[in-house]
Amino acid sequence: MTIVSEPVLMDHVDIHSDNFGDDSFLRSGLKLNHLRIIVAIEDSGQISAAAEVLNISQPAASRMLSEMEAITKTSLYERVARGVVLTTFGAALARRARKILLELREASREIGELKSGKGGSVFIGAVTAPAMSLVVPAINRVRKAYPGIEINIQVETSNVLARELLAARHDFIIGRIPDDLNPRLFEVKEIGIERACLIVRNRHPLLKRKKTSSLSDVRDYDWVFQPPGTLLRRTIEDIFLSRGVALPENIVNTSSLLLTCAIVCETDAIAPVAVDVAHFLASQGAKASDVRMLPIDFDINVKPYSLITARERALPPSAKLLYDIILEESRTQGG
Repeated sequence: MTIVSEPVLMDHVDIHSDNFGDDSFLRSGLKLNHLRIIVAIEDSGQISAAAEVLNISQPAASRMLSEMEAITKTSLYERVARGVVLTTFGAALARRARKILLELREASREIGELKSGKGGSVFIGAVTAPAMSLVVPAINRVRKAYPGIEINIQVETSNVLARELLAARHDFIIGRIPDDLNPRLFEVKEIGIERACLIVRNRHPLLKRKKTSSLSDVRDYDWVFQPPGTLLRRTIEDIFLSRGVALPENIVNTSSLLLTCAIVCETDAIAPVAVDVAHFLASQGAKASDVRMLPIDFDINVKPYSLITARERALPPSAKLLYDIILEESRTQGG
C-alpha cells in the first residue's frame, strides 16, 4: 500500500470560523502539529498513542496540548481512567482541525496529479473477503475504462482500517465499524455478508470421514486463528460457547493469510477463513492449493460488511468512481 503523508505546507494555520471568531489563534501561534495532535487525541483517547502517531515523545505531546490550551484560553481535554477525553471545546477544535488536515492532503494530491498528468489516485482499505470478491473485479473494470488511475489498497482488519480512514489515509474502506469508535463519525452502506468456513490440508484425517464434522470433532485439533478480538475469531468463539463446546486449546494466532496456509498445509491444524478466500486458495496451482474446505454441520456467518466513508468528507472523483463500481459489483453479486 502507498500512503501519502500529510503535507507540511505552512508553519501556522488559520481556523477562522463562526465558532472561533477572528484570526487570534493564528497570531497566537497555532501550528499544524497542534491540529494533528488534537485529532490524534480524539482518535486514540490517549496522549501516548497520539504522540506515537506524530512520532514525538509523550512529554512533547503534553507540552503541545498545554500550548493549545494557552492559545485557546480554555481546557481542551480531561483525564479519565483509561486515558483522556476531549472537552466540548476540544471536540469542536478537533472537528475543524480534521477538515483542515484533509483539505491539505487533498491539495497535495491534486497538485501531484496535475504535475504528473495521471488520472488520479485512490486510497482504500478492505477486509479480506470483499477485497477479493468485490475490489479485484472492480479494479479490473476501472483499469480498462480509466488506465491512468493509481489505486492503493490496504488489506487489514476493520479495527485498523477504521482508524486509518479517520486519519484521512483512506478515501473509503470496506469493513465494519469497531465497537470502540463513535459510529456518528462514519457514513455506512451495507453491501454484503461474509460467510466463513474451515480449511484443512488435503490429506487431513477429518476429510477421510464420510460425514460432516461437528464442533466436537474439530475442537481437539490445533487451530490457526486471527488475533484475539478480531471479528472472525469472536464469531468462531461464540459458536463454540453457544453450543456448550469447550474452546480449542492449541492455538497459533496470526493475521497473516500466507502463514496460516503454510501451517495448515504442513500440519493437521484447522483455520477459519472467508469462503471466497478458501475457493481462491483451492484453485491455485501452488502449495496453497493443498488446502480444502472441511465439510461441517454448522454455519459460520460473520457480521455484514459495508462501504464506509468518513462523515462530511466528500470523495475525490477518482475515489467516487471506484466506490460506485464496487457498490454496483456488490449488487450484481448479491442479486
